Amino acid sequence: MLFKDVTMIGENEEIIRGAYVGVKGKFIEYVGTEAPREDFGRVHEGRGRLLMPGFYNAHAHSPMTLLRGYGENLRLHEWLHDRMFPFEAKLYGEAVYWGTLLAMAESMRFGVVSTTDMYDFGEESVKAVLESGLKVNFGRPVICFGDEDIYGLKSFREAMALLEGLNGAGDGRVVIDLSLHAEYTSTEKTVRQLAEARLEKGAGMHVHVAETEQETRGCAERHGGKTPVAYLAGLGLFEGRTTAAHCVWLTEEDMGILAEKGVDVATCPVSNMKLASGVCDVPALLAKGVNVAIGTDGVASNNSLNYIEEMKFFALANKSAKGDPTLISPAEAVRAATLAGARSQGRRDCGLIKVGYRADLAVLDISAPNMRPVHNLLNNVVYSASGGDVLLTMADGAVVYEKGEYLTLDVERVAFEAEKATEKILGELS
Repeated sequence: MLFKDVTMIGENEEIIRGAYVGVKGKFIEYVGTEAPREDFGRVHEGRGRLLMPGFYNAHAHSPMTLLRGYGENLRLHEWLHDRMFPFEAKLYGEAVYWGTLLAMAESMRFGVVSTTDMYDFGEESVKAVLESGLKVNFGRPVICFGDEDIYGLKSFREAMALLEGLNGAGDGRVVIDLSLHAEYTSTEKTVRQLAEARLEKGAGMHVHVAETEQETRGCAERHGGKTPVAYLAGLGLFEGRTTAAHCVWLTEEDMGILAEKGVDVATCPVSNMKLASGVCDVPALLAKGVNVAIGTDGVASNNSLNYIEEMKFFALANKSAKGDPTLISPAEAVRAATLAGARSQGRRDCGLIKVGYRADLAVLDISAPNMRPVHNLLNNVVYSASGGDVLLTMADGAVVYEKGEYLTLDVERVAFEAEKATEKILGELS
C-alpha cells in the first residue's frame, strides 16, 4: 500500500506534509516527500489525513471487557472483593476468548496495534489476538500466598507452557512474558524464583507496582520498611526487560532504581483517577531517563480502550496534580503512546514511521471540525482528537480496521457472544 500526499508524524514527532509512505509485506519500505518509483499496490489518498504510528497499550487486562460498567463508584477494596473477584472466579476459556476478541475490536477501532496483557486463560486470549491480526505481549500472572515451590504452582506451569508453546507465534506478533501479579499477592520465595526463571528463559516481566498508597504502606510493614520497587529490585525481578504498571506511589529512590534497572513504566491515568489511586509522577520519571508508556488498564476500571482519550489524560494528569500547565508536552504524550510503548514490549522495529520498521500505522481524519483550525497539529492530536477520528488501523502491514469495517472480525457476533458469556456468569452469581 502507498499512502500518498499524506501528513505524517516523523521520527522526532515533527509534522511532515505531502509525504509518501510505501508498505510492502509487513514492513515500511519507503518514506519521502516525492512519489516513489516503485509500485506499492493500492494507493491511499492522504489529503486531510494524518498518518502516525499505531498505539501500543502498555498495560491491560483485555478480557475484562466482560466487566465493563459492572463495578462503579466503589472504593478499590469493595470494587475488587465485591465485584471483580466473584465474577472472575466464574470465568471460563470461551468467555475469555470472546472478551479478548471484543477488546481487540475496540482496540483496532481506536488505533491500538499491540497490547501488553496480564490475565488467565492464556491460550484462549492469544488465539483471539492472532485471529484479530493485532499483537500482544501476554503474561499469565503468578499469585502465591504460601511457601509452595513456584514450579508446583498451576499459574507458573501455565505461564511456562505459554512461553514454550506460543512465544513468537504469528511471525512475532505474540510475545510471551512472565508475570508477577504484585508484591502483595506473592511471597519472597515466589518473587525470587520467578526472577530466576525469567533470567533462565530470557523472558520479559510484567508486574503491578505501587498502584495505591495502601499497597505501598503494606509492603513497608511486611518487608522492613522497603517500598515495592526496592523490595522487588532486591529480589532480582527487574533484571531484564520489565514493565512496571501504575507506579503511582514512588519515592525519589524508587525512581532512581527504575532508571538504573531500565524498567519501563506503564502509567494508567484514567484507571488510576477513577479508582482514586493517585497520579504517576511522569515528569520526574522522564527527568530520570525512565521510559514511560501509557496503558488503559482493564475496561472494568476505565471504562474503554479509547487510546486517544488516554493520551489526553496522560498529558493533563500531572498538570492538574502539580498545578503546572507546562508539564508534559504533546510531543511527549505522542511518544509515550507510540515509540515508548513499543520499546516497553521489546519491539525494537516498531513505533516509528521509518524504513525497515514494521508497518504498525494509524490514519486519523484531520479534516473533521474538531481538528480545525490547526495552529499546531500535535496539539490537536493530543487535546482535540477523539477515538472516532481513527479511519484506518494497520498492524504488521495488514489493514485490520478501515472506516467502520472490521476486516478480520465479525464484530456483531463478537459482541453477541461476549454479552452471552457475561449473562451466563451473572446468572451463576445470582
